[in-house]
Amino acid sequence: MTQDARRLVVGVTGATGSLYAVRLLQALRGVPDVESHLVVSSAGVLNIKHELGMTRQALHDMADRVYSVRDVGAALASGAFPTAGMVIAPCSMRTLAAVAHGLSDNLITRAADVTLKERRRLVMLVRETPYNLAHLRNMTAVTEMGGIVFPPLPAFYFRPQSIEEMVDHTVARVLEMFDIPVAGPRWEGAD
Repeated sequence: MTQDARRLVVGVTGATGSLYAVRLLQALRGVPDVESHLVVSSAGVLNIKHELGMTRQALHDMADRVYSVRDVGAALASGAFPTAGMVIAPCSMRTLAAVAHGLSDNLITRAADVTLKERRRLVMLVRETPYNLAHLRNMTAVTEMGGIVFPPLPAFYFRPQSIEEMVDHTVARVLEMFDIPVAGPRWEGAD
């Protein structure tokens, strides 16, 4: 990594959809001026193993830097550590609630809190349906604080042929929010 690399924090929590985290980290590997900083909750590790058959180490190997979720004294916990922002993918409703209420009880929620207080971009790929009123209120609270609630809903207009294509499309859209261009289908308008 160069001195001029932008840092993007990636939080992985226990919601279903761990493939989004993996494909996001893989996409970032192809961007030379972006450095990925990964934090994974214990439930996130369980989902990676259950959904993808991956080990914690295999996920860690995809990131440039890795932090323990318990290390609330890490660089990510300070606004003095410049980043382009943070993506939580997937984002559990527990993590959404903690961020919505300012409960910085682990490094993921603390890094999200720092991202919001520094007015940096926070994108949360919330994964739970159907939503109950608490979910909706927490989404509203995070949105009012400047965060972006981004349920990873598939787009069908480009006629995806696989789950991976749907995931990659969502990942490309998320990374565009940080001005990180990656290959992927784009809507060009109706013919």
